[in-house]
Amino acid sequence: MKPSLSTRHKNQDFFVCDIFDALPYIKDDLASMEHPIFSLSTKLDTRTLHYEHNGNTITIIPSSLGLATIYDKDILLFCASYLKAAINEGRSPSKRIRVTAYDLLKSTNRGIDGRNYENLQKTLNRLRGTTINTNIRTGGMQIHDGFGLIDAWRIITKDHNGRMIAIEIKVSDWFYHAIIANELLTINCDYFQLRKPLERRIYELARKHCGDDRNFKISLEKLHNKIGTIAPIRKLRAQVRMIEETNPLPDYLVSMESDVVTFTNRNWQPPVNENQHTWPFLKPETFTKARAAAPGWDVYALEQEWREWIAKKEPAKRPDAAFVAFCRKRFQNRGRP
Repeated sequence: MKPSLSTRHKNQDFFVCDIFDALPYIKDDLASMEHPIFSLSTKLDTRTLHYEHNGNTITIIPSSLGLATIYDKDILLFCASYLKAAINEGRSPSKRIRVTAYDLLKSTNRGIDGRNYENLQKTLNRLRGTTINTNIRTGGMQIHDGFGLIDAWRIITKDHNGRMIAIEIKVSDWFYHAIIANELLTINCDYFQLRKPLERRIYELARKHCGDDRNFKISLEKLHNKIGTIAPIRKLRAQVRMIEETNPLPDYLVSMESDVVTFTNRNWQPPVNENQHTWPFLKPETFTKARAAAPGWDVYALEQEWREWIAKKEPAKRPDAAFVAFCRKRFQNRGRP
């Protein structure tokens, strides 16, 4: 792997990220998946928010730039993924990481034009300016002081147009403790393709509570509290109905009946039984490869077609590669849908 910057300091007090064409996996911290920390508004949100649940309290205080949004959270997902990768390699990364803006934008499915570079700086300022007061523990430690979602950031180098090339980010103690303690879950890279804030938040909750189980049920009222929206519950009911119709979430289907919302795992496998056909689990990154193999196709519809097809055959030895090959063949035979 090539370093993201040409210079590596011998006495590093930061972790230099390595370049990937795309992140091999995305990590999300359990605390922010469980609790509504990020604003779902697409407009300037200057509310002070306070939530209490099962003895946990959290107050989110905005700066003059407004609350950090769920889109701003992409930066933390990027940081968590790379810090966890460093830990997996046997390194002990510090709270400071150095990245290229290009890698950050590309890995989080953002454009790389001038506007996106400008928005990146605004994102970093909102993360730095949003203050969290909470008794929620991460890594077995409770931080009683108010803290920002990141402690600091700075531009290391700029290009001839004045746009940031390399940046340094220092994550908060609260966030860092969660990573070191492995209080993380892997999420699907297709998360970054979800366009609506509510879809992202519901995916987080489905991943946290349903996980690898077959399904998970939650009342609409409780879901309303976990999402953290101030919109009336009748509006959430309509929004969930819309998600149920389109089902854009990776990994999970959403359905609702009598104000009970069900998350159903698309990749659930029944217990292994010698007399029963087993359903292979597909890795989250496989769907990204499938989308590249069959551009313009609904990869989840292709997955269903593929599973019906393999049910009549011997189990695939390499199901991920077999599914991608299936998608590629469908695209080659039929072109765009």
